[in-house]
Amino acid sequence: MDFIFQRNYRGPLKAVILDWAGTTMDYGCMAPAVVFMEVFRRKGIDISMEQAREPMGAHKRVHIQQISRIEAVAKKWEAKYGHRPTEADVDTMFAEFVPLQLDCLAKYADLIPGCLNALSEFRKRGLKIGSTTGYTGAMMEILQREAAARGYTPDSTVCATDVPAGRPEPWMCFQNAMKLRVFPMEAIVKVGDTIPDISEGLNAGMWTIGLAKTGNEVGLNEKDTNALDPEILERKLARARTRLAQAGAHYVVDGIYDVPPLLDEINLRLKNGEHP
Repeated sequence: MDFIFQRNYRGPLKAVILDWAGTTMDYGCMAPAVVFMEVFRRKGIDISMEQAREPMGAHKRVHIQQISRIEAVAKKWEAKYGHRPTEADVDTMFAEFVPLQLDCLAKYADLIPGCLNALSEFRKRGLKIGSTTGYTGAMMEILQREAAARGYTPDSTVCATDVPAGRPEPWMCFQNAMKLRVFPMEAIVKVGDTIPDISEGLNAGMWTIGLAKTGNEVGLNEKDTNALDPEILERKLARARTRLAQAGAHYVVDGIYDVPPLLDEINLRLKNGEHP
């Protein structure tokens, strides 16, 4: 046969799938970072904020495991305990992490400025709203309650504990698509502030939008971000934008408030036969 014919979706977007901390709430993605630092401190190991943030977006146990594998951290652990962190050590730290995280989540549950307006714009475009997270189900019960009190209730939420594996594997996105009854995957956009967010969306065959300013890559709350010297902030933003773009994000903007116009652009690209 001389020709092969292939289907090409040219319809509109049908849904967005949003991350939580650093994307819709918790400006700077502070809640998990401070607890990771505390968990290691309780073991006599001081880690930096940068080390605490490095694996951000992963399932929280995996996150602790990946911090423990950072060479500088592993060396500190070996110097103190005579061996590098084991899986049993990771399990112990995760067990300590859970109640500490549950205890402080509500303190970091304020929605990012502009979030509600962006959500309204998504709804005006007829989009369903899903969400994925590295938090556990028990943690999300708290955050969903806090978010609802502030005016945000997604149509679907899937946790890393609901699927075989969390980010960067795509299963949370697929589960959202099933719950929302939305297909094909190129009719969905994944929005998040971490590299695993972008990888998750790409692995699911979705459009991806990275958020540089309000999340983990800059890693400062709104007050501290606004207080930065403009030149320092621009350097941090440039680094964040580069990292998210190099991870494969189709678009990189500062925050969720910048997303709505991009959806219109993606719709035009879909209409013209483009796909992620």
